[in-house]
Amino acid sequence: MNFSIIRVARTILNVTDLDKSRAFYVDALGFFETERTNDHIYLRGLEEAHHHSLILQKAEKPSVEAIGYKVEKEEDLEGLESFFLSKGMKMKWMQEGTQHALGKSLRVQDISGLPVEFFYKMDKAERLLQRYDMHRGSRVQRIDHVNCCVPNVQKASDFYMKELGFACSEDTVDESGKLWATWLHRKQTVHDQAFMNGIGPRLHHVGFFLPDPLALIHACDVLASLGYAQSIERGPGRHGLSNAFFLYLRDPDGHRIELYNGDYLTSDPDTEPIHWDLNDPRRQTFWGAQAPDSWFDEASSVLDIISGEEVPLKEPILAKSKPEFII
Repeated sequence: MNFSIIRVARTILNVTDLDKSRAFYVDALGFFETERTNDHIYLRGLEEAHHHSLILQKAEKPSVEAIGYKVEKEEDLEGLESFFLSKGMKMKWMQEGTQHALGKSLRVQDISGLPVEFFYKMDKAERLLQRYDMHRGSRVQRIDHVNCCVPNVQKASDFYMKELGFACSEDTVDESGKLWATWLHRKQTVHDQAFMNGIGPRLHHVGFFLPDPLALIHACDVLASLGYAQSIERGPGRHGLSNAFFLYLRDPDGHRIELYNGDYLTSDPDTEPIHWDLNDPRRQTFWGAQAPDSWFDEASSVLDIISGEEVPLKEPILAKSKPEFII
């Protein structure tokens, strides 16, 4: 492996109404709007020193255009190109100037069909961590992770770990040892990328880190006071997996985001993964509450990097389990 992936760094969500999306993400949740154009809103968290970590892009239908990873140096992009060429995978260069605030990037349809991009350079922005006068809503700090539904978790996990250099912090296995879900990381937290068994490829959610658990509670109060109570899909609660406090929300187009706090450090290379049994109900919610049916049935479609059409969905290779397996 002659490249170094640092972390998940941005997501591009296609939305149908920029004004409604802005009201949700900026006015209610407190994302900071770096910039707006006719067709895009660029958002970031309060501790982020780059131009954006979330793009809301005007489109006719909701979907996901790309999941973006930052690499350590520009040469890593060429290394990734050589690697994906050797695998015969679909790729596309996005040259500098074709994406606002971003240098050139390499997009690929990954082993599961997810649209993944890699970039080195993004315009800098003021870090607002100590601009307390500007902190609103949930006080979102930064992008933390993405979680995706894929039809073959073992295949996805093997590719990201053995080929791209990710490490596993936690996973879920059934009684026969089959892998149902896995939490993988490049940065030194529980995950940048999670995969879970399901119809896919689809984006289940994007996770954003908050400063403390009380920020999740405050976010619920703000959402309810602004008329967004119906957007609260699940939580607040605590996961067994990752140990994190969570709140799951649906934006005006149905995209799911997680507000997240309280996971742990994974920096030591000899740290062993935590293995959870599929039948252990503490995995999904440590306190015992069940997730709603929408949690298991609904996720965001992803796009083909060349055609721009929705990637066809496939059924999971493992039989569907009872709902408790997903977090």
